[in-house]
Amino acid sequence: MLDARCQPENGPAVTYSVFGFQALTEAEQESLRQSLFCPGCGAKAYFRRASSDGKQACFGSLYHDDDCPEFRPSTSRTEAEQALRELAQALDESDALRLDFSAPVTEPVRRDCQQNEGQGTAKREAEARPRGGARGVEDVSPKLADAAAPKVAALGLGKILKSLLRGSELASSDLWVYTDEKYRWRAKNLFVNFADAEPNERGSPKMYWGTLSHADKAMAWLNPADCRDLGIPIDKFSAALLKRFGISDRAELEGAGIILFGKCFWNKDKTRKIIRLWNDDLSRILILPSKD
Repeated sequence: MLDARCQPENGPAVTYSVFGFQALTEAEQESLRQSLFCPGCGAKAYFRRASSDGKQACFGSLYHDDDCPEFRPSTSRTEAEQALRELAQALDESDALRLDFSAPVTEPVRRDCQQNEGQGTAKREAEARPRGGARGVEDVSPKLADAAAPKVAALGLGKILKSLLRGSELASSDLWVYTDEKYRWRAKNLFVNFADAEPNERGSPKMYWGTLSHADKAMAWLNPADCRDLGIPIDKFSAALLKRFGISDRAELEGAGIILFGKCFWNKDKTRKIIRLWNDDLSRILILPSKD
């Protein structure tokens, strides 16, 4: 995209060219990043500055309508549509979904049969249980009875995120989704777009997803593009996280897709929502930098 419509919370809409937006001061860019929209279909957009690997500054969006005049076929779009088809097929042939947090981004779909609960040791169940026990998790049910023998599709976060960004109905479905061997959730109560994130008094974790607007200069906070009053702290594990996803330039986070298992709560003054990665477990977060 060579242009983007900027709609600040207070003030008139302004259309910027890439060159005009790039000419703004960094402070001005930061204040307007989360107010950018596609001029063709109105989808949420992002600005990515020129990066050290030679990519030029640009506007972009992961949410274009199919008939949007600004839409251009891309590698990311093709992969997202493929993930959407694979997810639909997997769910059509399965009774539930298991999140495979160890799977690579491009993993194939696998189908499991739920193990008998008695086969697992108490130690393994304790390790699988989120800290604080089941009381910290809402809308959770014990494993299905062995007699049911459900067919469970196993998918990694990469395919899940790509399909959600492409408009999958997974986030609004009643499908049971297992986050580990012991707990399952209704998909509609597990997957939450950043725009709909709300602090939870019980501290129950969810799978939050969406796109990133930018990171702060210290790379200690990630700021979603989907809302203005939410931040994701990564200061405790920033170096390890960036290394895990091969990110060396702050610009690579601009417009990136992200999904993480975490809890949402208010800051001390209740002016900003915070989503913290559950147990600081890096296997439960995935970032997909834009390839285009």
